[in-house]
Amino acid sequence: MTARFTRRTTAAHTRLTAVGAIAVAGALLLTGCGDQTKKDKDSSSASTSSAPLASKLPASIRSAGVVKVGSDIAYAPVEFKDDSGKVVGLDPDLAAAMGKQLGVKFEFENGTFDALLTGLRSDRYDIAMSAMTDNKNRQNGIDGDTGKKVGEGVDFVDYLTAGVSIYTRKGDTGNIASWSDLCGKKLAVERGTVSEDLAKTETKKCTGGKKITIEPFDDDQQAQTRLRSGGADAASSDFPVAAYAVKTSGGGKDFQIVGDQVEAAPYGIAVAKSNTQLRDALQAAMNAVIKSGEYEKILTKWGAEDGAVKSSVINGGK
Repeated sequence: MTARFTRRTTAAHTRLTAVGAIAVAGALLLTGCGDQTKKDKDSSSASTSSAPLASKLPASIRSAGVVKVGSDIAYAPVEFKDDSGKVVGLDPDLAAAMGKQLGVKFEFENGTFDALLTGLRSDRYDIAMSAMTDNKNRQNGIDGDTGKKVGEGVDFVDYLTAGVSIYTRKGDTGNIASWSDLCGKKLAVERGTVSEDLAKTETKKCTGGKKITIEPFDDDQQAQTRLRSGGADAASSDFPVAAYAVKTSGGGKDFQIVGDQVEAAPYGIAVAKSNTQLRDALQAAMNAVIKSGEYEKILTKWGAEDGAVKSSVINGGK
């Protein structure tokens, strides 16, 4: 991003009538539970073993049958919650397609974008998949503001290309047509994104004391609300997200994109550098999805077909 799912107990019978029944029922219950557990394990094992790329996964994930995904689930159309609360979008669809290849489920857990890599380092997540731009700073664990080492970095499994766009209120562009036009203006962005990084770089180029006032928010929805209310002159996010906001917010009456998208770069699935087996399994699964044609269908569904890649690579960001 540059862009996140009762048991009841029953009353006992009277003491006298229950004694014999408990013994019989208990034996049946134990037998039934034993058989069911075995069936569940056999079913899970069969599902995993029948998947074409299951053997590539680390044994711990293959056994669990789940990949835990850290994601900022407020970045439509890449990942967001629909009206029923279900996690939907480009990333969840691609993850589900990879899951078929690997024989596991991808479970998305919501988090703020700028904390996803921290969650990955602390083993809260197995991967981070959240419209995250693959770049050298993230690969090497470097803070873009200070240039200092803040972690061991991550590896990326790249799967899409996207640039950064600026958008304004519809019919109220404030003569903004490029990043240089933002000097002296207020810009709403999501914290920790490439949009924020780019704004920090651009404001250093401003002259005459007219800097860009950067207003960072926890998620893109908050940035959109700020712009919609007139609290900012413009907002910035990845092109697929900006285009989706322009198309859907207020029935297409709230926003408009200004200028061209810039800084085109790959989206990547972040994986701990120590987890090379998982990284390589994900790359193999993504390439299988691309080859099958399902990849193209998913991108078209979410209006991201212009960002399609021919194959998934590791650490393709610069």
